[in-house]
Order: sequence, then C-alpha cells, then structure tokens
Amino acid sequence: MDKGKVILISGPSGVGKGTVVKEIVKDQNYVLSVSVTTRNPREGEIDGVSYFFTTKEDFLKRIENHLMLEYAQYNGNFYGTPKDYVEQTVAQGKNIILEIEVQGVEQVKKLIPEAVSIFIMPDKAGVIEHRLRKRGTEDEQTIQNRLKIALNEMKQAHKYDYIVINGELEKCIDDIKSVINAEQYKKDNMLDFVKGVLENDEKTLCQ
Repeated sequence: MDKGKVILISGPSGVGKGTVVKEIVKDQNYVLSVSVTTRNPREGEIDGVSYFFTTKEDFLKRIENHLMLEYAQYNGNFYGTPKDYVEQTVAQGKNIILEIEVQGVEQVKKLIPEAVSIFIMPDKAGVIEHRLRKRGTEDEQTIQNRLKIALNEMKQAHKYDYIVINGELEKCIDDIKSVINAEQYKKDNMLDFVKGVLENDEKTLCQ
C-alpha cells in the first residue's frame, strides 16, 4: 500500500480555510489531524474526535520524548500534533491534513521534509475584513487586531510549497486536490516504480 501525504494548510483568519478543510475531508482519502490539548473538554466535544484530551504532565512528557510534530501554548493550555497519529494515518494510505499556523508548519517541515505545505489566500483585497465584519461577533478593536495578524500571515505565504486562491469554494478544493495528486508523480516518488519497470524489461530482454 502506498503511503499517504502529510498536508499542511494555513491561511489568514477569515479566508475560509476551515470550510475548505471540512469539505476536503468528506473525501474518504483525506483525514483531518486530531490535536492533543491540555484544556478541559467543552460540551459536545469527544475525546479522540474533537481533540485528544490529556494532562499537562503527559503533554510535557510527549514533548520530552519527541512525540509531538509541533506544539504551542495558548491561554495557559498546550496544543499540538501527535506524531504517532500522523504516522499511523499515512501508513494506512490516507492523506492527513494539518490545519496549522506558520510556526507549526516550520516545525513539521523539519521533521517531515516531504510534507506538502499549502497557503490559502483570498482572491481580492477586502475579503478578509468583509468576512470578519459579517460574523458580527467582535468589536472594532478586535477586528483591527485580526486584520493586522492576517496581513502578517499573508506575508509568510512565500514560505509555502503552494499558494491556492479561495475565490470559489469548489475550485479552491479542486485546486488543493490537484496539488496533492500531482505530488505523487514527482520524480522522487516515482523512482521505485521506474526501477521496477526497467528491471522487468531487462529480464524480458535476457530471456
């Protein structure tokens, strides 16, 4: 069985990456990575589905034993991607998606250089602000702070393997899947196949 791909997806707040990822993982060949966290479960959250819930002590042991692909601390709690879960998923031939920030992408790339990183960009200026305001859940100062963060995030797009535009949802999804499909035909991924064909042809010629 061929191994699956580790896919790292990032994008500024409000670009719609969460919606894009939810649609992609409806395809049985894709799985959304489940993060480990030390925060308490919220109502309706399921261990092993929403998150892998654990203690701070266990999380720190995971870090010490190099069992986390990436991690960060936010609001007093730890969040991170479990290495074993990702490895088991790709070993089953499924593509696993990690929806993470730029710093997390850099951490994962050090451990899994072959991971495919994709940055989702808005199709035009003003889209991010429009979407943030449309939510109607944040005050003006929070919106301005989010816009500054979004701008800084977009300045990091050059660090990614691919940049995909989210203008039309279906096209964005198709573009991301096309990128992932193309990755399997890269030279380094096809050399074993080429070798097998050549060896078979040589045996045939020698008969």
